[in-house]
Amino acid sequence: MPAVSGVPAGGVPGKAYPGNLTPYVTVTCIVAAMGGLIFGYDIGISGGVTSMDPFLKKFFPSVYRKKNEDKSTNQYCQYDSETLTMFTSSLYLAALLSSIVASTVTRKFGRKLSMLFGGVLFCAGAILNGFAKAVWMLIVGRILLGFGIGFANQSVPLYLSEMAPYKYRGALNIGFQLSITIGILVANVLNYFFAKIEGGWGWRLSLGGAMVPALIITVGSLVLPDTPNSMIERGQHDEAKEKLKRIRGVDDVEEEFCDLVAASEASQLVENPWRNLLQRKYRPHLSMAILIPFFQQLTGINVIMFYAPVLFNTIGFGSDASLMSAVITGIVNVGATMVSIYGVDRWGRRFLFLEGGAQMLICQAVVTAAIGAKFGVDGNPGDLPKWYAIVVVLFICIYVAGFAWSWGPLGWLVPSVNVCVNMIFTFVVAQAFLAMLCHMKFGLFLFFAFFVMVMTVFVYFFLPETKGIPIEEMNRVWKTHWYWSRFVSDDNNPKVEMGKGGRAIKNV
Repeated sequence: MPAVSGVPAGGVPGKAYPGNLTPYVTVTCIVAAMGGLIFGYDIGISGGVTSMDPFLKKFFPSVYRKKNEDKSTNQYCQYDSETLTMFTSSLYLAALLSSIVASTVTRKFGRKLSMLFGGVLFCAGAILNGFAKAVWMLIVGRILLGFGIGFANQSVPLYLSEMAPYKYRGALNIGFQLSITIGILVANVLNYFFAKIEGGWGWRLSLGGAMVPALIITVGSLVLPDTPNSMIERGQHDEAKEKLKRIRGVDDVEEEFCDLVAASEASQLVENPWRNLLQRKYRPHLSMAILIPFFQQLTGINVIMFYAPVLFNTIGFGSDASLMSAVITGIVNVGATMVSIYGVDRWGRRFLFLEGGAQMLICQAVVTAAIGAKFGVDGNPGDLPKWYAIVVVLFICIYVAGFAWSWGPLGWLVPSVNVCVNMIFTFVVAQAFLAMLCHMKFGLFLFFAFFVMVMTVFVYFFLPETKGIPIEEMNRVWKTHWYWSRFVSDDNNPKVEMGKGGRAIKNV
């Protein structure tokens, strides 16, 4: 059964275990959260290099010709290429497949080994991409990058939630999302400067630069301590108890340790945990585990993030201006994620979901109107005034901010289920976006706006507030909900019936 995040501090409802946010845990979690850099760097770098003319001319000459030589080409369609789409989306399909294997490795051999595999595979992919001579080398390199991301995304959120004291778990888990946004920003900045290198080989530095975040997570996995939960799962009880004392900063860990051991032993007795997850009484848990990452990808954020330079170039910005606009959105992304870290345990998850959804919906409507008014359906806008560019970038930045303090960090619920669902729909969006932009034109933004509206309504009616509620008491939350109460009963005990999977549905 896949290992997942959200492992509770213990197994008895209402317990508050002693523990502090020690410097040791803080440093450990910061280093571990750097695992998000590899995912973020790739998201930022792929859109940047696909807007660089030397890269397109070498690997995707048909796109280069449509962009630079055929002035009659509808600007909505200038990047529409199946090979270019495969370059971008192959990574996410590989990440989906590797996350399934990674969940087993993470559980049986520890979180550190899974992080190590992620770093090594990502480094190999970066080297192959940096020295690529043909499209097939790019694709194979992207697949290796995807394998690395699958392992890292599976293990890092789990590691963070297990190391963090309960009351700080929400904020420290968002550290993973913050690391992703920093990776995106760094990639956007590097793309901007590497594109200016004489000789047109800057794209090699952009792609090969992925070795740096890969080495960070690789070295980090070798020096980080293992989590008590992982040690207990592998029978190292004495070592786990000593480790728990150190990370909590207190000697009084007997109660928490005993509950962790009991939970682990109970989980070993469970057969067919995935089948148990399909039982009626787990309908609320499974629904949230699938629908939230599903909606997260249909906000349209990946269109902005890994196609930002391409998108800005399509709507009339020059190459330099499009890369700089991507840098600006990257800065907003990092800043807004920090807002989420500050507010998630103060304002609540539900408030952030609803506010972020409303903010994104308004911005998508404005951007749709702005692009539709200038480009129409023929995709030939003529000269674009400076104020127009400022308005488009401003509202895209407000949209990014809305995502970054709501659906971005709060969407990472259940790595074993979430990573799979997330990567499935990331792959679908990446695979379809350029063709959809060509055929739907500015209506594409309305497509994503529709799903933002649907998911905001879904949160309003179906997602209860879980701020300050231990995972052991989530059954009480479901039982008092107007809709989900019909599925749950008083004898639900997810941890016993679901085993490792019972830990899957962590606090949102």
